[in-house]
Amino acid sequence: MHVAFRLNGAEVAVEVDPSAPLLYVLRNDFALNSPKFGCGRAQCGACRVIVEGEAIFSCVTAIGDVAGHSVETLEGIGSLERPHPLQRAFLDEQAAQCGYCSSGMIMAAKVLLDHHPDPSEADIRMALERHLCRCGIYHRIIRAVRRAAGEMTR
Repeated sequence: MHVAFRLNGAEVAVEVDPSAPLLYVLRNDFALNSPKFGCGRAQCGACRVIVEGEAIFSCVTAIGDVAGHSVETLEGIGSLERPHPLQRAFLDEQAAQCGYCSSGMIMAAKVLLDHHPDPSEADIRMALERHLCRCGIYHRIIRAVRRAAGEMTR
């Protein structure tokens, strides 16, 4: 089936089984490495991307479900030359050890900050509660989100 959608601001299309997980299509057909396969059950958050302004688990979302919609990955929010404030804050706060969870955490945090630019620590924790960091550096991640929020509201 031909599935067309907007990916990181560009109109794209792919010939694929509409029941294929969005995660696999992003990684295999579009060579995007930021969303990661962690659990395949929407329990770890490593695969999170933004669809129409909401953070979703791409491992359990069928590609057919995003037809005609806007999909955003970490590659679409910033670049090496112009990183998004969340990307910069994660670096500045050293909020990654292995980095496997970082993309999903940043995408969920971006949705939070887009909807709530001055979140409390409790708001941040709630937004990230379905994300697992196997390195256990949640305190650095929370600091990074707070730092980015401060930079974005200036």
